[in-house]
Amino acid sequence: MNYKENNIKNILHGFFLAVAMSVAEPSTILPLIVHHFSQSVILVGIFTSLLRGGAIIVQLFAAFYAQSYKIVMPYMRGVFFVRFLSWFLIGVVILFIGDKTPSLTLLLFGILLFVFSFSAGFGAVYFSEIIAKIFNKTERGKSMANRQFFSAVGAIISGGIAGWVLNTFEAPQSYGFLFMVSAFLFGIGVFAFSTIKEPVKENIRIKEESFFKFLKNSYIFLKTDKALQIQILTILLSYSVLFALPFVILKAKSSIHLTGWIVGSFVTIQMFGALCGNIVWKKLAPFYKKIILSSYTLVITAFIIAMFAKNIVSYAAVFFLIGFAMDGFKISGMNLLFEIAPEDKRPIYVAIQNTITSIGLFFAIPGGITLKYLGYNVLFMFSVCMLLIGLLFATKLKAE
Repeated sequence: MNYKENNIKNILHGFFLAVAMSVAEPSTILPLIVHHFSQSVILVGIFTSLLRGGAIIVQLFAAFYAQSYKIVMPYMRGVFFVRFLSWFLIGVVILFIGDKTPSLTLLLFGILLFVFSFSAGFGAVYFSEIIAKIFNKTERGKSMANRQFFSAVGAIISGGIAGWVLNTFEAPQSYGFLFMVSAFLFGIGVFAFSTIKEPVKENIRIKEESFFKFLKNSYIFLKTDKALQIQILTILLSYSVLFALPFVILKAKSSIHLTGWIVGSFVTIQMFGALCGNIVWKKLAPFYKKIILSSYTLVITAFIIAMFAKNIVSYAAVFFLIGFAMDGFKISGMNLLFEIAPEDKRPIYVAIQNTITSIGLFFAIPGGITLKYLGYNVLFMFSVCMLLIGLLFATKLKAE
C-alpha cells in the first residue's frame, strides 16, 4: 500500500472535518448556540448528545452487512453526502428561521443534527475497515496521530475564524454563516478521502440469514471474549468526560465576561492542546495502552482544576488538558481494538464496541440534570470519580 498517499488523504479528511466540526464544538460553541434559543441546561446536554449520539442505534446494523463486503468505499461516499447536506441545512435553518420561531429552529436543528450523527454510525464502521486495510499496526498509529495533529491545526484556524464571525455578526445569523461555510470545507475533506484506493478484502464472513441471528452471534462474541469486555468498559468510562465538559463553558460564563474572541480562543487553546498531544501520541505509537493511561490522567487533572477555576488562565488550562487527552482516547481506542479483533470479525468488533460505548455520548444529559439540581462542583467531582474507575480498567487492558 502507498502509505504516503493514503496518509495525506487521511490527513486532508481529518483537517477539513475538524474545521467544519469546530463551529459546533460541544464544549464551547454548541452550548452557546442552544443557550441562545433556550435557557435550559438540560437541553444543552441533549443537543451535545445529539451531535454524536445518533450513531448508537445503527452501527450493529451497518456491521451486519459490512462483514460480507469486500469493499466499503462506495457506501462511505453515500454517508459523506448525507452528512454534508444535513450540516449545510442546519446553517440554512438558523439563518432563515432563527429568532423568528426559536422552538421550530431548535426542533429542525435537533433533527438535522441527529441525521448528521445517525449517518456517522454507518461511516464509523466503514472508516475503521478502510483504515485497518490500508495501514499496518505502526502506520495506523502514526497516520491517525498525523490526522489528528492536522485536525487540531484546522480547529485552531477554525477557532480564529469563529471568533471573528461571532464578533462581527449578530447571533444567531453568525451561527448560520458558520455552518453553511464549514459545510463546503467539509466537502473538500470527504472528496479527498473518497479517492483512496481501497484493497479488496478476501477474508470475509458470510452474512447471517437474519439480523436477529447476527445480534445473537455478536452477543456470543462479547460474552466469550474477556479482552473485548475490558476494552469496552475502558472506552465507555472514558466518555465520563462528557458528564461535565459541555458545562465548563457555562461555568466560565457565570464567573468571567465571555466575548466572542474569548470563546474562539478557548476553542483554539483546546485544539492547540490536541496538536501538542498528537505529537506525543505519534511518538508513543504503537504503545497504545500507555496512551490511554496518560489520557485518563490528563482529563482527571483537568476537571480537578475546573472545580476551582475562577479566571481565564485556569479555564484555558482546563481546555488545553482536555484537548491534549481526547485524541489519545481516539487513537488508543481504535488500535487496541484492532489488536484483539480477528480480521473476519473486525467490522463486528468495531460495531460492538462503538454501539455500547456510544451510550457515553448521552452522558451530557444526566450531566445537565446533575448540574441543575446539585451544582458544578458535584458534577465535576462525579466525573472525576467515574474517570478514576475507567483508569483502573485501563490498567487491565491487554498489554502490547
